[in-house]
Amino acid sequence: MKFDSVPEEEAQVQSPRLKKILILSANPTNTNQLRLDEEVREIEAALERSRSRDRFQIISKWAVRSNDLRRALLDYKPEIVHFSGHGAGSQGLALENNSGQIQLVKSKALAGLFELFDSIECVLLNACYNEAQAEAIAQHVDYVIGMNRAIGDRAAIEFAVAFYDALGADRSYEDAYEFGCVDIALGGISASLIPVLKARNPHNKAN
Repeated sequence: MKFDSVPEEEAQVQSPRLKKILILSANPTNTNQLRLDEEVREIEAALERSRSRDRFQIISKWAVRSNDLRRALLDYKPEIVHFSGHGAGSQGLALENNSGQIQLVKSKALAGLFELFDSIECVLLNACYNEAQAEAIAQHVDYVIGMNRAIGDRAAIEFAVAFYDALGADRSYEDAYEFGCVDIALGGISASLIPVLKARNPHNKAN
């Protein structure tokens, strides 16, 4: 098989920009235990098998506290932020405190944090009852996906895998969201209407 050489300058122009996916997981000791390690493993496998796997870098952070969230966003400047864990409706998103127990972070505080990062294109809150937080963050991020009620482990994982399968196939964030919802339905799980997309800039492509 013959490969034509490409000038370095042209190769740099043609190379797509690397997108960093920051996966933040929190499962406080005084909350129900979730299969977060399986979710991360399945996401990694989905992107590893995709044709555009070289376009993505996954960074995983576990037992995330509020300081860890802020520092990770500063350190890695991700394009995609994925949160796995628990939500508590209007009370906030469940991170961990220094003792590993629950610390709820309010919607207003999350919105204020994400307002400081213009590199973030999409946020996926893969946790129960976090539509309020998704709505708040969507004031500052073009695409935010939240859950409007409780979602089981299997449905959350199915959604995430299909979402990243689609991104790995160079589909848009909107398309990836639709694939996630459809995959839940294809699996016979009655939760396909739980994920909700807040789109500030519709039809913006992931690539």
